[in-house]
Order: sequence, then structure tokens, then C-alpha cells
Amino acid sequence: MKILTTPRMERCIGCHACSLACARLVNKRLSWNTAGIRIISSGGLSTGFEAKPCLACNPAPCALACPTGAFVQRKGGGVIVKRKLCIQCGDCAEACPVDAIYLDATGEPFVCIHCGQCVPYCPHDCLEMAEVVVEPSTEKEAEEVAP
Repeated sequence: MKILTTPRMERCIGCHACSLACARLVNKRLSWNTAGIRIISSGGLSTGFEAKPCLACNPAPCALACPTGAFVQRKGGGVIVKRKLCIQCGDCAEACPVDAIYLDATGEPFVCIHCGQCVPYCPHDCLEMAEVVVEPSTEKEAEEVAP
């Protein structure tokens, strides 16, 4: 299982290419308001930029807070979003400890789903997909991965 990481943010120039790639390729819209990854200033142009992706919490507080099951825990951390179940209540965004869930003007949530579509669009190689070890959570899963 892979998750999006930001190991080289000191190289970031704040171009937002990753955000626009996410919005266009993943969410099929061309707006910063619909991106699952956001780039923000660290306090001014001379201090650099920070990426605000989902940190792949496990368990994910946003999934636990979702009253309809629209946010579902993903193996290895993070969430899968079932948009048809979302009632746009905003509980997920309130529960996120790192403010990585963005609500558009209608209250629709957008979050990084760790797909990696943004990675090749970063001109300075700030982002990468990193492998994470997924521990079996049940006896049945442990039996399935045992040799």
C-alpha cells in the first residue's frame, strides 16, 4: 500500500501544479477549491511553502466522525470517499487533526485519496508515493497473508 508523502518541500516554489492536477484528474474539475492537496505559504515567499495532504491516519478520525459512512477507512491509512453517501455536513473536516479536508462553497468535502496522480506534475520532485506496511487487522487477514 502506498501513501502520498512530501519529503522535499524545501524545493517547492508554490506553483500549485499538484493541486490543479488533483482537481482536474481526480475530481474532474479545474478549481483549487476541489483539490485534495493544498499548498500554503509558510509565512511569506522567503520562508517557503507547505503541502497539506491527508496524513493517512489509521484509524482516520474523519471516517469515525462521518454519520453516513461516506468516509471509509482505507487499508494502510487514509480514507476512501463515497460521494453519493455524503450529506455535506462537514463533520469530517471538523474531525481532521491536520485540516486536510477542504469543503467547497456547497460543503462538499475534498481530501487526498493517496492515488499519486499529482506526483508527476510537481516540477521540483517535492512529492512521492511511499510504501507503507499494512498490518493485518483481523485473524482472517493474517491467515490470508501467511505463507
